[in-house]
Amino acid sequence: MSSIEQTLPPTHERRNSLEKHLQTRPDMQDLKDRHILLDTNVAPALQSVRQDLDRQRATDSLKKNLEKRPEKDQLIERNILPASSAAPALQAHARELEKHMRADSLEHKIQNRPQPEELISQGILSEDENPRSPV
Repeated sequence: MSSIEQTLPPTHERRNSLEKHLQTRPDMQDLKDRHILLDTNVAPALQSVRQDLDRQRATDSLKKNLEKRPEKDQLIERNILPASSAAPALQAHARELEKHMRADSLEHKIQNRPQPEELISQGILSEDENPRSPV
């Protein structure tokens, strides 16, 4: 017996191993879903041409949509993009800071607003508009 024959498993074991692997292989639809096989009914000789055409169609569509895309100034004006000139990593912190500053400003204004009695005495509110009197 040669050394190669001694290292190879017997034929029936190799056949069993092959059958086991064939039983566990993924089905055709799974391979198509994972983009390993092409999901097409075009002849194999034409598949690469079809793939190139599909890629070119997608490229053309993308170029057309990019040409129609609004300018950055328009997006800022429509509040789609933030007007901040801060770096992207800092923009979230800048928005949070603005929010807290606005809340502090409102809190300060609420604390310093006049009482309803004062507004009534100045003629700004009438007695029936007093928010503290029961209706």
